[in-house]
Amino acid sequence: MGSTGTVLRELRGAQKSAKGVSLYSRYVNRPAGRVLAAGAYRAGLTPNQVTLISGLFTYGALASVTLVEPSWALAVLVYAALAVGFAFDSADGQLARLTGRGGPDGEWLDHVVDCGKLLLVHTAVLISFYRFGGLPSDTWLLLPLGFQLAAVVTFCAGLLREHLGKAAASAQGPSWAAAPAAPVSRVRAVVLLPADYGVFCLVFLLLGAPGAFRAGYAVLAVVHTLFLAAFLAKWFRELKALRAG
Repeated sequence: MGSTGTVLRELRGAQKSAKGVSLYSRYVNRPAGRVLAAGAYRAGLTPNQVTLISGLFTYGALASVTLVEPSWALAVLVYAALAVGFAFDSADGQLARLTGRGGPDGEWLDHVVDCGKLLLVHTAVLISFYRFGGLPSDTWLLLPLGFQLAAVVTFCAGLLREHLGKAAASAQGPSWAAAPAAPVSRVRAVVLLPADYGVFCLVFLLLGAPGAFRAGYAVLAVVHTLFLAAFLAKWFRELKALRAG
């Protein structure tokens, strides 16, 4: 396909829609993923191999949270590995669209790695709280469990909304599927920032100050729970409207 610059131009032309994407994913994670996808293409990697690299960075970072006593050095290393893992998570799909080598197996593997990430990230926090936290109360151990519940339900409900929506579009026929898409909203992109995984990863930069980390993590847990309630209501209304249509 030519030089790295040519590959990057091809990748920019094959981006997914920015609808429903936060500013972080649009202007930070996707461009970083594009650079990694170009590098992976030049190295001859497959999209599935890029997915596994994403998992190695992410799972390795979270394993260190459970095994190593919190410090500022750990905070920087964990955040860096999580951010790189998230960028590779974007790169695998971009590489698949560039090469035409995507398929059900790749989508399945990507979702499996993502699901494991959501389970492990809060389990890692729970273990770190228990081993190193010096918690003011054991009640704090319930916080990662509640956050994990909100994260997993959001992930699974969102996937179901997507697949049930596609099934309804197929059943309704071409005229329904061809309905014009709503324009990308900059306000929505800003509002979605607190729910973005990349923004969530920033809280790990506070690992060197356990009290500040607990406070930041608790705030994000509340925010994600509120987003879950809003998403569930929205998705339920949308699916009900599809049935009526």
